[in-house]
Amino acid sequence: MAELEDAEALAASAVAGDSRSAAQAWRAVMGWMGVILQIVIQILRFSPSSLAQILSFIGLRDHPHPLLSSSTAFKPLPGDISDATAPPPPSQVHPSEYLKKLTIVLDLDETLVCAYEASSLPAVVRSQAIEAGLKCFELQCISADKVCIINLLLKEVEGREKVNHVVVFERPGLQEFLEKISEFADLVLFTAGLEGYASPLVDIIDVNNRVSLRLYRPATISTEYRPHVKDLSCISQDLCRIVIVDNNPFSFLLQPVNGIPCVPFSAGQPYDDQLLKVILPLLKQLSLQKDVRPVLYEKFHMPEWFQNHGIPSYDYLS
Repeated sequence: MAELEDAEALAASAVAGDSRSAAQAWRAVMGWMGVILQIVIQILRFSPSSLAQILSFIGLRDHPHPLLSSSTAFKPLPGDISDATAPPPPSQVHPSEYLKKLTIVLDLDETLVCAYEASSLPAVVRSQAIEAGLKCFELQCISADKVCIINLLLKEVEGREKVNHVVVFERPGLQEFLEKISEFADLVLFTAGLEGYASPLVDIIDVNNRVSLRLYRPATISTEYRPHVKDLSCISQDLCRIVIVDNNPFSFLLQPVNGIPCVPFSAGQPYDDQLLKVILPLLKQLSLQKDVRPVLYEKFHMPEWFQNHGIPSYDYLS
């Protein structure tokens, strides 16, 4: 009987001990919940730097969550920028925005168009060219000072002033070409032709006035090697951002590393693609260059070409 009473006493003591342990455990849990609550309050009130200190205190600083990392850069939306006139960072600005606008000098005959005196153009050549898709128009121009147009060449002849009837063929892609290059360059027409012939012709092919300057034969100069040379210095003293497109390389004898020689155009080439497929991509590339001359030298090596034709080479890049 005494043994039974002792056992009951031990059991009651054990229950009391378990109750005390449970109470202690509950107080510990409540204590930690209070700490966590304080941390949450601090998170809501403190700056990211204070948050970093808290995380370091509780042992999480070595493994920060990406959303809580104080090193994450803030990227404002456009509406968050305080100064609306501030320029975009350099990486977002196109290189061409820092460059002076490119100047493109264009030859006329056999570069943009080809022209024939109407009386000398065979009817079969004209009809075949039109059937193949070449655009053409007729032009009347007045010759003066004993000059008339004969088969693309302006030759002196004896006689009085006369009216010349000319058939002009546009090079394929001409209008699109002029539109595209006018978007990134200033256009200059420079022809060895006379104004009485070239001016009304350009009025027709450039109805949108994309060409800002026209230069004719009197603007050319004669050298000991060739006549009618086109000196680009009469257009700009800065030769870094000017190019000339001409089917006759001798036209840019004075500035050979500014020249782009192109294939001559005639009415027998209705499927010519020089303007859009060859010249336009090159001009776009040059528009992004601070100095066009090194690129053109590497592509065409025109100084060496002139040397091979008996014309001395100079330091063209000086």
